Amino acid sequence: MGHQGAAAMHSFEPAELEAYLATHVPGFGTLDAIEKFSDGQSNPTYRITSGAAAYVLRAKPPGTLLKSAHAVDREFRVMKALGPTPVPVPDVYHLSGEDTPLGTQFMVMQMVEGRIFWDPALPELDTAARTRIYDAMNATLAALHDVDPAAVGLSDYGKPGNYFARQLARWSGQYTQTATDPLPDADELMRWLEDHMVADDGAASIVHGDFRIDNMIFAPDREDVIALLDWELSTLGHPLADLAYQCMHWRLPHAGHFRGLGGVDRAALGLPDEPTYVAAYCARRGLAHPDHWTFYVVFSYFRLLAILQGVLKRGMDGNASNPKDTDRLRDVIALMARDARHLAEER
Repeated sequence: MGHQGAAAMHSFEPAELEAYLATHVPGFGTLDAIEKFSDGQSNPTYRITSGAAAYVLRAKPPGTLLKSAHAVDREFRVMKALGPTPVPVPDVYHLSGEDTPLGTQFMVMQMVEGRIFWDPALPELDTAARTRIYDAMNATLAALHDVDPAAVGLSDYGKPGNYFARQLARWSGQYTQTATDPLPDADELMRWLEDHMVADDGAASIVHGDFRIDNMIFAPDREDVIALLDWELSTLGHPLADLAYQCMHWRLPHAGHFRGLGGVDRAALGLPDEPTYVAAYCARRGLAHPDHWTFYVVFSYFRLLAILQGVLKRGMDGNASNPKDTDRLRDVIALMARDARHLAEER
């Protein structure tokens, strides 16, 4: 049995893991191979094969974890709930407890075969296909936000009240807890967001929390989303948080740690500009164009840099899934803080 890369994150006895999976995953036989996917910083994810079948095993990392981080149990719950809806998610088969052959909690789900695009400029596609990819993402986001949480058993999946105020408190606290270097721009962002907090308008939906192109699998032969992945940051919240987060990614430089669309001629490539993308989403959901758009985008910048700061701290503590990335993160965090502060000041 091969287990390339697996021991780097989790130590386990192959026979013990095989017996556990055979007991808990329907149809699972022998554990023929386990291989860690190289991408991803947060929850270590493995491809496991048993005969002709392939599965995905997603686990909490070992070590001391931030409160509420690496919530594979939440990922499992939301994907199971969304299974019967129009939102494309993998089938989920098993959620373990904390005491497992890997030493941490994990879930097992369907291995969805398709295309993952890492560059939002989509250089491998033609213009018409790029346009369809972006429309498919837009439709997927609108479909997610149209799901009634109560109808799929998720009415208690988040807390009531102002989502943005709650999230700002959470990520400000986590940023402060994990800060490694003084960063005045980030401190200023926290103050600005508090001073410009939007009123709670009552809009609430399931929010993905990390909605971007490389967290989706597209069909091998058409421009449709067939699986939306990485639900660990999902909750009940304001739908515009997901929309602004995706648009924020596209404001980032088209280089480095996160490939954005900054400086890219979108029209020439067949990609929608931000107002067009936002308008398409609003049309799908029957909404007016959002007020306070700058707030939502600035909030998205701060939230992501707070998440990345946690990744950096984890890497420095030796618990990152992919330690080589930590060297680049300081610069990325500082760049995002600077750009978000400039955007806030332009408002």
